[in-house]
Amino acid sequence: MVLNALAEVGQVVMLLVQSSRFMLNVVGNRKLVLDQMKIVGSDSLPLVLLVGSFTGAIAALQATNLFAKFNLISIARPFIGGSIATVVFTELTPVLTALVIAGRVGGAIAAQIGTMQVSEQVDALEMMAIDKYRYLAMPRAVAALTMMPVLAVFSNVVALVGAYLLTSFKFDFSAITFFSSIQHFFRPLEVWTGIMKSFVFGGFTALIGVHVGFHTTGGAEGVGASTVRAFTISAAGILVIDALFGLLL
Repeated sequence: MVLNALAEVGQVVMLLVQSSRFMLNVVGNRKLVLDQMKIVGSDSLPLVLLVGSFTGAIAALQATNLFAKFNLISIARPFIGGSIATVVFTELTPVLTALVIAGRVGGAIAAQIGTMQVSEQVDALEMMAIDKYRYLAMPRAVAALTMMPVLAVFSNVVALVGAYLLTSFKFDFSAITFFSSIQHFFRPLEVWTGIMKSFVFGGFTALIGVHVGFHTTGGAEGVGASTVRAFTISAAGILVIDALFGLLL
Protein backbone atom coordinates (compact mmCIF):
# COMPACT_ATOMS: atom_id res chain seq x y z
CA MET A 1 0.00 0.00 0.00
CA VAL A 2 2.82 2.42 0.87
CA LEU A 3 4.64 1.61 -2.36
CA ASN A 4 1.46 2.15 -4.36
CA ALA A 5 0.90 5.49 -2.66
CA LEU A 6 4.47 6.58 -3.37
CA ALA A 7 4.14 5.45 -6.98
CA GLU A 8 0.97 7.49 -7.36
CA VAL A 9 2.64 10.56 -5.87
CA GLY A 10 5.41 10.13 -8.43
CA GLN A 11 2.84 9.92 -11.23
CA VAL A 12 1.19 13.17 -10.07
CA VAL A 13 4.57 14.89 -9.93
CA MET A 14 5.36 13.71 -13.46
CA LEU A 15 1.96 14.99 -14.58
CA LEU A 16 2.82 18.38 -13.08
CA VAL A 17 6.18 18.41 -14.90
CA GLN A 18 4.64 17.40 -18.23
CA SER A 19 1.86 20.00 -17.93
CA SER A 20 4.27 22.75 -16.86
CA ARG A 21 6.11 22.44 -20.19
CA PHE A 22 3.12 24.03 -21.94
CA MET A 23 2.24 26.72 -19.39
CA LEU A 24 4.58 29.19 -21.07
CA ASN A 25 2.40 28.90 -24.18
CA VAL A 26 -0.87 29.76 -22.47
CA VAL A 27 -1.60 32.53 -24.98
CA GLY A 28 -1.36 30.09 -27.87
CA ASN A 29 -3.81 27.78 -26.10
CA ARG A 30 -6.00 30.56 -24.72
CA LYS A 31 -9.27 29.15 -26.07
CA LEU A 32 -8.76 25.88 -24.20
CA VAL A 33 -7.77 27.77 -21.04
CA LEU A 34 -10.65 30.26 -21.21
CA ASP A 35 -13.19 27.46 -21.65
CA GLN A 36 -11.89 25.80 -18.48
CA MET A 37 -11.72 29.11 -16.60
CA LYS A 38 -15.43 29.56 -17.29
CA ILE A 39 -16.18 26.12 -15.85
CA VAL A 40 -14.01 26.60 -12.75
CA GLY A 41 -14.80 30.28 -12.23
CA SER A 42 -18.10 31.79 -13.37
CA ASP A 43 -20.03 28.50 -13.46
CA SER A 44 -18.95 27.73 -9.88
CA LEU A 45 -19.46 31.25 -8.51
CA PRO A 46 -23.14 30.93 -7.41
CA LEU A 47 -22.39 27.83 -5.34
CA VAL A 48 -19.24 29.41 -3.86
CA LEU A 49 -21.18 32.55 -2.89
CA LEU A 50 -23.89 30.47 -1.24
CA VAL A 51 -21.39 28.41 0.74
CA GLY A 52 -19.34 31.50 1.61
CA SER A 53 -22.30 33.43 3.01
CA PHE A 54 -23.30 30.60 5.31
CA THR A 55 -19.66 30.01 6.25
CA GLY A 56 -19.44 33.54 7.60
CA ALA A 57 -22.78 33.25 9.36
CA ILE A 58 -21.82 29.98 11.05
CA ALA A 59 -18.42 31.36 12.09
CA ALA A 60 -20.14 34.38 13.63
CA LEU A 61 -22.72 32.18 15.36
CA GLN A 62 -20.07 29.98 16.96
CA ALA A 63 -17.92 32.93 18.03
CA THR A 64 -20.77 34.89 19.58
CA ASN A 65 -22.28 31.83 21.27
CA LEU A 66 -18.92 31.04 22.84
CA PHE A 67 -18.57 34.52 24.32
CA ALA A 68 -22.23 34.61 25.34
CA LYS A 69 -21.83 31.28 27.15
CA PHE A 70 -19.35 32.93 29.54
CA ASN A 71 -21.22 36.26 29.65
CA LEU A 72 -18.35 38.00 27.84
CA ILE A 73 -20.22 39.26 24.80
CA SER A 74 -20.12 42.89 25.93
CA ILE A 75 -16.38 42.71 26.63
CA ALA A 76 -15.61 40.86 23.40
CA ARG A 77 -17.81 43.07 21.18
CA PRO A 78 -14.90 45.24 19.91
CA PHE A 79 -12.90 42.13 18.95
CA ILE A 80 -15.52 39.82 17.42
CA GLY A 81 -15.44 41.28 13.91
CA GLY A 82 -11.64 41.04 13.72
CA SER A 83 -11.54 37.50 15.10
CA ILE A 84 -14.18 36.30 12.64
CA ALA A 85 -12.36 37.95 9.73
CA THR A 86 -9.08 36.26 10.69
CA VAL A 87 -10.67 32.80 10.73
CA VAL A 88 -12.57 33.49 7.51
CA PHE A 89 -9.57 34.84 5.59
CA THR A 90 -6.99 32.27 6.67
CA GLU A 91 -8.94 29.04 7.10
CA LEU A 92 -12.64 28.79 6.37
CA THR A 93 -13.08 30.29 2.92
CA PRO A 94 -9.90 28.84 1.35
CA VAL A 95 -10.61 25.33 2.63
CA LEU A 96 -14.38 25.24 2.10
CA THR A 97 -14.11 26.87 -1.33
CA ALA A 98 -11.48 24.29 -2.27
CA LEU A 99 -13.72 21.44 -1.08
CA VAL A 100 -16.62 22.82 -3.13
CA ILE A 101 -14.43 23.02 -6.23
CA ALA A 102 -13.01 19.55 -5.53
CA GLY A 103 -16.52 18.15 -5.55
CA ARG A 104 -17.88 20.15 -8.44
CA VAL A 105 -14.87 20.56 -10.73
CA GLY A 106 -12.34 17.93 -9.63
CA GLY A 107 -14.89 15.14 -9.94
CA ALA A 108 -16.09 16.50 -13.28
CA ILE A 109 -12.52 16.59 -14.63
CA ALA A 110 -11.98 12.97 -13.62
CA ALA A 111 -15.31 11.92 -15.15
CA GLN A 112 -14.72 13.77 -18.43
CA ILE A 113 -11.16 12.59 -18.98
CA GLY A 114 -12.02 9.13 -17.63
CA THR A 115 -14.77 8.81 -20.22
CA MET A 116 -12.32 9.84 -22.92
CA GLN A 117 -9.81 7.30 -21.60
CA VAL A 118 -12.15 4.30 -21.55
CA SER A 119 -13.60 5.21 -24.97
CA GLU A 120 -10.05 5.49 -26.38
CA GLN A 121 -10.42 9.17 -27.29
CA VAL A 122 -7.16 9.94 -25.46
CA ASP A 123 -5.39 7.39 -27.65
CA ALA A 124 -6.99 8.99 -30.71
CA LEU A 125 -5.58 12.38 -29.68
CA GLU A 126 -2.09 10.91 -29.50
CA MET A 127 -2.53 9.27 -32.90
CA MET A 128 -3.35 12.74 -34.31
CA ALA A 129 -0.12 14.07 -32.72
CA ILE A 130 -2.07 16.11 -30.14
CA ASP A 131 -0.26 16.04 -26.81
CA LYS A 132 -2.72 15.04 -24.12
CA TYR A 133 -0.87 17.11 -21.52
CA ARG A 134 -1.22 20.26 -23.62
CA TYR A 135 -4.80 19.62 -24.69
CA LEU A 136 -6.30 18.13 -21.51
CA ALA A 137 -4.05 18.69 -18.49
CA MET A 138 -2.53 22.16 -18.88
CA PRO A 139 -5.75 24.14 -19.53
CA ARG A 140 -7.46 22.63 -16.49
CA ALA A 141 -4.45 23.20 -14.25
CA VAL A 142 -4.03 26.83 -15.34
CA ALA A 143 -7.76 27.51 -14.98
CA ALA A 144 -7.84 26.11 -11.45
CA LEU A 145 -4.66 27.93 -10.44
CA THR A 146 -5.99 31.29 -11.60
CA MET A 147 -9.66 31.06 -10.68
CA MET A 148 -9.46 29.52 -7.21
CA PRO A 149 -7.92 32.66 -5.61
CA VAL A 150 -10.58 34.80 -7.35
CA LEU A 151 -13.35 32.58 -5.97
CA ALA A 152 -11.77 32.78 -2.51
CA VAL A 153 -11.85 36.59 -2.63
CA PHE A 154 -15.56 36.59 -3.53
CA SER A 155 -16.16 34.06 -0.76
CA ASN A 156 -14.35 36.30 1.74
CA VAL A 157 -16.62 39.23 0.91
CA VAL A 158 -19.91 37.36 1.21
CA ALA A 159 -18.68 35.56 4.34
CA LEU A 160 -18.09 38.88 6.09
CA VAL A 161 -21.50 40.12 4.99
CA GLY A 162 -23.11 36.93 6.29
CA ALA A 163 -21.23 37.24 9.57
CA TYR A 164 -22.32 40.86 10.01
CA LEU A 165 -25.98 40.07 9.26
CA LEU A 166 -26.05 37.32 11.88
CA THR A 167 -24.33 39.37 14.58
CA SER A 168 -26.59 42.31 13.77
CA PHE A 169 -29.74 40.20 13.97
CA LYS A 170 -28.83 38.19 17.08
CA PHE A 171 -26.71 40.59 19.16
CA ASP A 172 -27.63 43.98 17.68
CA PHE A 173 -24.16 44.75 16.32
CA SER A 174 -23.93 47.94 14.32
CA ALA A 175 -22.07 48.04 11.01
CA ILE A 176 -19.60 50.50 12.52
CA THR A 177 -18.81 48.21 15.46
CA PHE A 178 -18.39 45.11 13.31
CA PHE A 179 -16.41 46.50 10.40
CA SER A 180 -14.29 48.89 12.48
CA SER A 181 -13.14 45.84 14.44
CA ILE A 182 -12.09 44.19 11.18
CA GLN A 183 -10.32 47.35 10.05
CA HIS A 184 -8.51 47.74 13.36
CA PHE A 185 -7.19 44.18 13.55
CA PHE A 186 -6.83 43.53 9.81
CA ARG A 187 -3.47 42.31 8.54
CA PRO A 188 -2.82 41.94 4.78
CA LEU A 189 -0.87 38.74 5.49
CA GLU A 190 -4.12 37.03 6.47
CA VAL A 191 -5.65 37.63 3.05
CA TRP A 192 -2.45 36.69 1.23
CA THR A 193 -2.25 33.48 3.24
CA GLY A 194 -5.75 32.53 2.15
CA ILE A 195 -5.03 33.40 -1.49
CA MET A 196 -1.80 31.38 -1.42
CA LYS A 197 -3.68 28.40 -0.02
CA SER A 198 -6.37 28.73 -2.68
CA PHE A 199 -3.73 28.84 -5.41
CA VAL A 200 -2.17 25.58 -4.17
CA PHE A 201 -5.53 23.91 -3.54
CA GLY A 202 -6.70 24.76 -7.06
CA GLY A 203 -3.64 23.33 -8.77
CA PHE A 204 -3.73 20.22 -6.59
CA THR A 205 -7.41 19.56 -7.29
CA ALA A 206 -6.98 19.91 -11.05
CA LEU A 207 -3.92 17.65 -11.14
CA ILE A 208 -5.66 14.95 -9.12
CA GLY A 209 -8.71 15.07 -11.38
CA VAL A 210 -6.56 14.78 -14.52
CA HIS A 211 -4.39 12.05 -13.00
CA VAL A 212 -7.35 9.92 -11.94
CA GLY A 213 -8.99 10.47 -15.32
CA PHE A 214 -5.92 9.30 -17.23
CA HIS A 215 -5.81 6.10 -15.17
CA THR A 216 -9.51 5.23 -15.47
CA THR A 217 -10.38 1.69 -16.55
CA GLY A 218 -13.47 -0.48 -16.55
CA GLY A 219 -16.03 1.39 -18.64
CA ALA A 220 -18.93 3.32 -17.09
CA GLU A 221 -18.43 1.72 -13.69
CA GLY A 222 -14.79 2.76 -13.71
CA VAL A 223 -15.72 6.34 -14.61
CA GLY A 224 -18.06 6.50 -11.61
CA ALA A 225 -15.39 5.09 -9.33
CA SER A 226 -12.85 7.60 -10.66
CA THR A 227 -15.18 10.50 -9.93
CA VAL A 228 -15.52 9.44 -6.31
CA ARG A 229 -11.81 8.70 -6.02
CA ALA A 230 -10.81 12.10 -7.40
CA PHE A 231 -12.96 13.92 -4.85
CA THR A 232 -11.79 11.69 -1.99
CA ILE A 233 -8.10 12.21 -2.74
CA SER A 234 -8.57 15.93 -3.36
CA ALA A 235 -10.51 16.50 -0.14
CA ALA A 236 -8.02 14.56 1.97
CA GLY A 237 -5.08 16.28 0.27
CA ILE A 238 -6.60 19.73 0.82
CA LEU A 239 -6.87 19.10 4.56
CA VAL A 240 -3.31 17.73 4.73
CA ILE A 241 -1.92 20.71 2.79
CA ASP A 242 -3.87 23.09 5.03
CA ALA A 243 -2.31 21.46 8.09
CA LEU A 244 1.16 21.85 6.55
CA PHE A 245 0.45 25.53 5.91
CA GLY A 246 -0.51 25.87 9.56
CA LEU A 247 2.81 24.37 10.63
CA LEU A 248 4.92 26.44 8.23
CA LEU A 249 3.22 29.86 8.46
